[in-house]
Amino acid sequence: MANHMNAAGHETSGKSLLGGAMIIAGTAVGAGMFSLPVVGAGMWFGYSLLMMAGVWFCMLVSGLLLLETNLHFKPGDSFDTLTRTTLGNFWRIVNGLSIAFVLYILAYAYISGGGSIVNYNLASAGIELPQGIAGLIFALGLAFIVFISTKAVDRITTIMLGGMLITFFLAVGNLLLDVESVKLFSPDGENKYLPYMLAALPFGLVSFGYHGNVPSLVKYYGKDHRTIIKAIVIGTGIALVIYICWLVATMGNISRTDFIGIIEQGGNMGVLVNALSGVMTSDWLTTMLTLFANLAVASSFLGVTLGLFDYLADLFGFDESRSGRFKTAAVTFLPPTVLGLLFPDGFLVAIGFAALAATIWAAIVPAMMAYKVRVMYPDSASYKVPGGNAVIVIVILFGVITAACHLLAMAGMLPLYG
Repeated sequence: MANHMNAAGHETSGKSLLGGAMIIAGTAVGAGMFSLPVVGAGMWFGYSLLMMAGVWFCMLVSGLLLLETNLHFKPGDSFDTLTRTTLGNFWRIVNGLSIAFVLYILAYAYISGGGSIVNYNLASAGIELPQGIAGLIFALGLAFIVFISTKAVDRITTIMLGGMLITFFLAVGNLLLDVESVKLFSPDGENKYLPYMLAALPFGLVSFGYHGNVPSLVKYYGKDHRTIIKAIVIGTGIALVIYICWLVATMGNISRTDFIGIIEQGGNMGVLVNALSGVMTSDWLTTMLTLFANLAVASSFLGVTLGLFDYLADLFGFDESRSGRFKTAAVTFLPPTVLGLLFPDGFLVAIGFAALAATIWAAIVPAMMAYKVRVMYPDSASYKVPGGNAVIVIVILFGVITAACHLLAMAGMLPLYG
């Protein structure tokens, strides 16, 4: 790829905007989207759209606040350096722990979701396995790819993302053609919607988790903030459009009261795919949907565990030798795999916990760091998020409210549908 240096000495023009946007969209969109229709069933379609738009805006702004901070540092400086320099060691440790917790809990969530999908696949062949064993098969197969090398993950994930796009548009495109508007706009069941939004809010936040990629984009594009801003806006916009299509496709084909049965079965990925298969017109389309679910959970798992693998190797000082990679793999994969065996149906619960920790490093900390760099470097900013300190307050409030919603839902103090 031909790179040309701009006046500031940063390589920019040879690096495509689309590449950065796809990194953001690819990180945000994954197996977590299978939780959205299930947790949104209570508030249903209109309020789900409203919530997703609000969450998208807050998570977009928090990413831009992180970029504002990142531009005061040299390209390649990580989240760790940013938090230590701006907020001190306490927040550096809190932030580091929250990132590690999110990666571990998502790895477990995807093992649970992956086990559910493996079981769904095997059931069509007349084979029944305990859910925990299905999760173990899923985890071991993909852990081997991460163990081999980063390049192996990169190549396989690229193929998977291509397959995901094709199967998503084939399966969901057909579902969109069969949407019944009465199901979307005049749902059956109780006449209560808005209170259910509170418990669903954390799942919306997890759907737009791309913030770990912001320092990577600064490293990739240099301090070309205009290109990075466009990549973040386009990437998160693509994710929002995909989620809206997914909500239309699911809620327009499965009635609101039918979701109660899905929730009672744990709301795992295989249960939702099975319900959608029941309304699809052909076996071929069911195959496309199943393939999409397989690819979504596998690529999400690979992306999350590769990030965790590199983070832990750095933390514990394990080298790149075979024995070093084996040690890192053990620390990376054993805890979530054991959890998957003990609690095989924890997909929704785990995604909720991931949101709780993500409120710290994807909302509260970026806003606090942006405030601090504005105080530390009042005149040297090459880019400042518009809206002054008001947007910083909005993002922090969003993070605090989302965390509170998760804790209240866990304590049984918020209305839950189903």
